[in-house]
Amino acid sequence: MTFVSWHRRSDEPAIAEIVLQRPEVLNAFHTEMARQLIRVCQELREQSGVRVVGLRSSQAKAFCTGADLKERNGLSEAAWHAQHRVFEEMFHSLGDLPFPTIAVIDGYALAGGMELALNCDLWVVSEKAVFGLPEVTRGIMPGGGGTRLLARRIGIHRAKEMLLTGGRYTAREVAEMGLVNRLVPPEELERAFLELAKPISQNAPLAARYIKQAVEELWGMPREEARRREILWYDRCVDTEDRLEGISAFNEKREPRFQGR
Repeated sequence: MTFVSWHRRSDEPAIAEIVLQRPEVLNAFHTEMARQLIRVCQELREQSGVRVVGLRSSQAKAFCTGADLKERNGLSEAAWHAQHRVFEEMFHSLGDLPFPTIAVIDGYALAGGMELALNCDLWVVSEKAVFGLPEVTRGIMPGGGGTRLLARRIGIHRAKEMLLTGGRYTAREVAEMGLVNRLVPPEELERAFLELAKPISQNAPLAARYIKQAVEELWGMPREEARRREILWYDRCVDTEDRLEGISAFNEKREPRFQGR
């Protein structure tokens, strides 16, 4: 059975979309769903011409509500750890995609579902979305990036509040914290996603990849080391055909034709 699929958009083939589709349990992920998301990420890495990836749900009620606790009920400690290693690979496969990723969020984004979103680069969010990391209320803690990624985006004090209370937050509240790139009514979610994804997909793909990787690497690095590494990333862009094309297009007053070379 298919729980995760992907496709290129017919109107914008440089934009691919990963779709979570286990609606009967609000996209709670079990082991097989996690394995499918890992395979989808592997397939996307091998696709030429994909420049942006959106992660979305097949339904409006929920983006993802985290791990399926019914599957976890009664697992031995060893089995729990073995399952979580699959979940870790799922989160890392998404977070390590080389091109920019956009979480398109409507409905509930809770626990591991919110962590899936945190492993994306940008968020486009419906005003009806609901967020939370309630693991502490179940005797556990986030294990897919919640403690590692959230504080980088909203600061330590806000992150600790969300993690330690296990409470739920509205879309507007998380937007005020700085987590959201676009906050729109539900009916405008598709338009907002395209308005963000399309210009990214039209930019130089190697430069976009290097920017993503450089931002991740340089954050929190000591100043002198960060300065040195930043120029190394910059130099990688200089030695590309796309850099020559970008300069030529500017001087010839035309749109650039980037090839990712």
